[in-house]
Amino acid sequence: MNAAVATAIALFVYVLGYVFYSRFLAERVFGLREDFETPAHTMRDDVDYVPTRPGVLFGHHYASIAGLAPMLGPAVAVIWGWLPAMVWVVMGALLIGCVHDFGSIVVSVRAKGKSIGKVAEGLIGPRAKTLLHIVIFFLVALAMGVFVFVIAFLFSPAPDPSQAAIHFPQAVVPSFGLMVVAAAIGWLGYKKGMSWKILTPVGFGILLILMWFSKDPEFLASTGLDNPDVAPDIKGWSYILLAYALAASILPVWSLLQPRDFLNCLLLYVGLGGLYLGVFVGAPEFVAPAVQLEPKGAPGIFPFVFIVIACGAASGFHSLVSSGTTAKQLDKETDARVIGYGGMIGESMLGLMAVLATTAGMMSTEAWHTHYADWSVVQGLGPKVAVFIQGCSSFLESLGIERYTGASFVSLIVVSYALTSLDSATRLLRYNVEEIGETIGLSFLGNRFVSSGLAVAAIAFFAFYEVDGKSAGLALWALFGTTNQLMAGLALLTITVYLILRKKPWYVTGIPMVLMLVTTITAMISNAIRFAEKEQWLLFGVGVFLLVVGVWLVVEAALAVSRVVRDKNYTDALDIE
Repeated sequence: MNAAVATAIALFVYVLGYVFYSRFLAERVFGLREDFETPAHTMRDDVDYVPTRPGVLFGHHYASIAGLAPMLGPAVAVIWGWLPAMVWVVMGALLIGCVHDFGSIVVSVRAKGKSIGKVAEGLIGPRAKTLLHIVIFFLVALAMGVFVFVIAFLFSPAPDPSQAAIHFPQAVVPSFGLMVVAAAIGWLGYKKGMSWKILTPVGFGILLILMWFSKDPEFLASTGLDNPDVAPDIKGWSYILLAYALAASILPVWSLLQPRDFLNCLLLYVGLGGLYLGVFVGAPEFVAPAVQLEPKGAPGIFPFVFIVIACGAASGFHSLVSSGTTAKQLDKETDARVIGYGGMIGESMLGLMAVLATTAGMMSTEAWHTHYADWSVVQGLGPKVAVFIQGCSSFLESLGIERYTGASFVSLIVVSYALTSLDSATRLLRYNVEEIGETIGLSFLGNRFVSSGLAVAAIAFFAFYEVDGKSAGLALWALFGTTNQLMAGLALLTITVYLILRKKPWYVTGIPMVLMLVTTITAMISNAIRFAEKEQWLLFGVGVFLLVVGVWLVVEAALAVSRVVRDKNYTDALDIE
């Protein structure tokens, strides 16, 4: 089948979903109100709570949720064929992921900008908050520990020419240049009142100039970033990235995160637009089979296609961004529709591009079968990153952009997605630490310098501490997919309880919640059995613990709903609109 035809169908379905289903959610389910005074106004502190124009906040939100996972997950899941991956990426996003993100923003805004964990405390009970804090802490610290390693790996020079295809030091200068430009724009825009209509094109122009110079091998050589004897190695870059994450977590959100993510998002828009244009111009055929039910060494397509793709269709991490930073910056409640539902469509489009790049962007059917000959072959970081970048560069080549330049541009996009997730997630982990401190009575954890330091220390643990010769993050990465999807199911569970209490159409989140929890718990049980058979006791122990926490939260939610039936005043006592 021609990939351009399949892509056109998918894009049309996205339009239908946003126009009709998101309107139904906004008007009939959540009842968004133009005159509702959001926490960005009622609790404004110009550090975390800042009213933000929709275009800027959309860029910040989208850049924060769109990390590496929606690129890397589909790059593995296509081993079962392009059709299951594409259907789940598109339909899973519209019916589950977008609803999850949209709902997380709304319930947080109506709970004074509280995180999803604090919202769960009000709706379900104090134990629910503690259980969610455990899942959130593990999920964010693990994922960002791995992200630090991945970005450092991409930034570091190739130890020998044979590995040049999976190292991209040419992304360093524009990545860090963007940080400086963003800080300047934040100061000029918010403190000096300069027009964003002037600052935005100037900042984006500087970014494009940095990209142009960085792709030149002579310029790169002059910086020494491609020289293993001069440039920082993986560990050195990891320390630099952790220092950046610490600063980004402490600084006011307007001073770095907002302008950086907004400018970065413009780059992502241009990149995705160019890639999709390349698909339509080149009109390649799929070189992968539509369906492959039993690839060598792979687990069953059910439930693992849902777990492996993860963020490309639905992600629990998004509930943390939606309720952790976005809800605190929402200017009007009605903005939640475009930012929550629309932002997830943007991430799904990235996941769809990953499906296309790894099934239609490869040179031949033989090349695809060679790369996806065995499950174990596609698990490594290098193969996943390389096949995505090379596939995307083939689409850009159809627009007349030579492969090296195209690969350099796509590598910058990959790094940009990872960096925006790292700085936002560190801030989210800071919030989580502060809430844990409030729960256990340690008031000093409410200091953002202390909580940020502890957040970075947790990330550093997963980045540096070694288990069986590799970082703890990589050793435990097999648990990321199920933990992330468990978090998504639990966030949907919290939103469903909210809708039940408010006598709203709860099935729009209840049915997706059941699907997410059933598939995730099935996968967690299957993984536990496999870990035990392979005597991987660390993975087995942590996996079983998370499984118990998830089931416990479901029980707590059921008890909360039963309390509604017994106590008619229960709803009125909630600290939530």
